[in-house]
Amino acid sequence: MDTRTSPIRLRISQLQEVLVRENVQALLVPSADPHLSEYLPERWQGRQWLSGFTGSMATLVVAQDRAVLFADSRYWVQAAAELAGTGIDLEKIATGASLAHIDWLARQVPRGATVAVDGQVLGLSMAKALQGALNGAGVHLRTDIDLLNNIWPDRPSLPTQPVYEHLAPQATVSRADKLAAVRRGMADHGATQHFVSTVDDIAWITNLRGSDVTYNPVFLAHLLIAADRATLFIGKGKVDAALAARLAQDGVALAPYAQAGAALAALQAQDTLLVDPRRITHGLRAQVAAGCAVIEAINPSTLLKSRKSAADVAHVRQAMAQDGAAMCEFYAWFEAALARGERLSEISVDEHLSAARARRPGFVGLSFPTIAGFNANGAMPHYRASEESHAQIAGDGLLLIDSGGQYLGGTTDITRVWPIGQVSAAMKRDYTLVLKGTMNLSRARFPRGTLSPMLDSLARAPLWAEGIEFGHGTGHGVGYFLNVHEGPQSISKAIPDAHMAMEPGMITSIEPGVYRPGQWGVRIENLVLNVAADTAEAGTFGEFLEFETLTLCPIDTRCIDMSLMRADEVAWLNGYHATVRERLSPLVQGVALAWLIERTQPI
Repeated sequence: MDTRTSPIRLRISQLQEVLVRENVQALLVPSADPHLSEYLPERWQGRQWLSGFTGSMATLVVAQDRAVLFADSRYWVQAAAELAGTGIDLEKIATGASLAHIDWLARQVPRGATVAVDGQVLGLSMAKALQGALNGAGVHLRTDIDLLNNIWPDRPSLPTQPVYEHLAPQATVSRADKLAAVRRGMADHGATQHFVSTVDDIAWITNLRGSDVTYNPVFLAHLLIAADRATLFIGKGKVDAALAARLAQDGVALAPYAQAGAALAALQAQDTLLVDPRRITHGLRAQVAAGCAVIEAINPSTLLKSRKSAADVAHVRQAMAQDGAAMCEFYAWFEAALARGERLSEISVDEHLSAARARRPGFVGLSFPTIAGFNANGAMPHYRASEESHAQIAGDGLLLIDSGGQYLGGTTDITRVWPIGQVSAAMKRDYTLVLKGTMNLSRARFPRGTLSPMLDSLARAPLWAEGIEFGHGTGHGVGYFLNVHEGPQSISKAIPDAHMAMEPGMITSIEPGVYRPGQWGVRIENLVLNVAADTAEAGTFGEFLEFETLTLCPIDTRCIDMSLMRADEVAWLNGYHATVRERLSPLVQGVALAWLIERTQPI
């Protein structure tokens, strides 16, 4: 490799020298931290630092003679561009859940050789799959080393931002009551101890929030819960004395972040520990005392926090209205600026939309990086404009904007597509098919307990009928002033498990799409709430659920091909727009109100 022209080439080359010295054939670098977070603190951005690929999900394998990045279809165009000139090969995989990198290692690494991965950031369930495949191939696995430390001299330290309380009225259930609910879940499994590493679970249980992870109001910590006490392992100075005292009143003691593993090692033979194999790392699991019984099951808090209470939902509805009002103010400004001939770019969209949200009551921050993609950039589902690479919004085409906010009373996520100049018949066709998919799923009724992946085809059916497919999931769970992506439900092609059952109070996105590389992309996304359905056969065949659409923002009707719309679909859209107009009108005025009224006219 020519290390003179690329810092990425130099880093890969330096790592390969370390591999040779340590007698390691290949290093696996997942996109993960000790908490298996989606958005990572800088310290654990090793995959991005090594490869230069900035997407949120991918897996890097660096062997002594080559390097390969495994990324799914959401990132193929982006990865190809960012990897150019680095010497790193792109391996295209079907989905983000693919284990293609494990199969690759089992095929490519010689028998008797060694594969290394930092066990502190390797999920337990992934470790089991990796160990099984490598054992079958006669390959050794090392998980006791972090080789990045050998070549990353200025590696960031742990974040130090303070933690704060999520308070009433938005925090509708007390910390003590949440701990009690988790302990009931522990008792159901016969556990006397429960170890939690996922930061959103910890934030929910403790009614605490932070800013250690970009876009998600969470903080780095581990939590060990016993029958009558709990220990929060957190960085020094992150909890002030007054908050520490309030935590102590609820039986929560503080301990240094680095002592979590030692606490697991100190468990006794009479203890029974509950851990979630999908939400704990191999490195932490390996530190559990040998004599301690271990039960592997889903974190009780993961199920509890997915089911928002009626009080939570009331706050979410308010947050959605404030978010919708911000969108109205932004779009009114945007369309007026275009009409005046102002020079606008994807960057200015991000700046002005973020500013509109920031003016709204209860706003804390964005819930993910704003995606503003014009034409070809909109065809990359996780595109993000930068100062170095972005498009001007001029000429004809489609502008896709996927954005969201964190409010004290809820988390939002919305995608809309807007016409710029003249829109072609082909663009209108794609837009209408996506809209039909969004509406088809939004109008569904289904038995309570239906496994969420079973609903996926309802959104895809109008697209499938025309031979069109999209490569990402249709919907993800959304937290309550927490992570914008939350389990356990997932409306996708995932293999269902029992924990994906749809229950009242769950909030999920609906976001089908069409992406034509080099041309345009369409995605229309709303958040919906599971509510009880009043069916004609109520009680005869059990309880049914339906969706309440929470997101409040007009869906542009200028892009619709009316020849593809049925009367019932038109009625649904007109009804939705009437609700949007009624809910948002009191929150906007002037040009924003005029824009809202115009964009919600019935068709």
